[in-house]
Amino acid sequence: MNNWTKRWDDRYSNKEFAYGEEPNNYLKEQLEKLNPSSILFPAEGEGRNAIFASKLGWKVSAFDISEEGRNKALRLAEANNVIIDYQVGELDTLDFHENQFDAIALIYAHFPAEIKSDIHHQLNTLLKKDGIIIFEAFSKKHLEYLAINEKVGGPKDIESLFSIEEIKADFPNYEIIELEEKEIELNEGLFHNGIGSVIRFVGRKTI
Repeated sequence: MNNWTKRWDDRYSNKEFAYGEEPNNYLKEQLEKLNPSSILFPAEGEGRNAIFASKLGWKVSAFDISEEGRNKALRLAEANNVIIDYQVGELDTLDFHENQFDAIALIYAHFPAEIKSDIHHQLNTLLKKDGIIIFEAFSKKHLEYLAINEKVGGPKDIESLFSIEEIKADFPNYEIIELEEKEIELNEGLFHNGIGSVIRFVGRKTI
């Protein structure tokens, strides 16, 4: 097991949910505007967002590198009487195919800096034309907030954080419905608490 996987297994092995059991507010707001269809949750951890989508009637797939995350997600799904397809592993080893999904939700999906753009490009191939990306993650400015309050969470290296320019570069074939850098207050479980700076993006795939 590599250090990255161990880190997330350790975080998700506690009884408490690292980021709570309630869905992310931005995801909730965006999903409720759409008609349920098929959706993918990369880096889904303990399943809070995937289970919310499933309860709305979405056909949900998810993946993460953490077995512990998957185990908790499946228990949470069972407690909520929903079913999700949850795979464990690196994206290029998993059983997904081109043009499979109507939506992809990237909620604090902070992949290692050296692969994050590659992951975005791979995910682009899995989304159907006219499909929707919903994205919220910490911005590069977030380091200033993290220095004041570690409880707000997020990566400590600037390369793992996002800028508006990076999102435009990683998703060039999208109509931008919304793209902004914003200061928000987080109250998500044990590890996202306080004021932080995020990038929010909703885009529709054009080609």
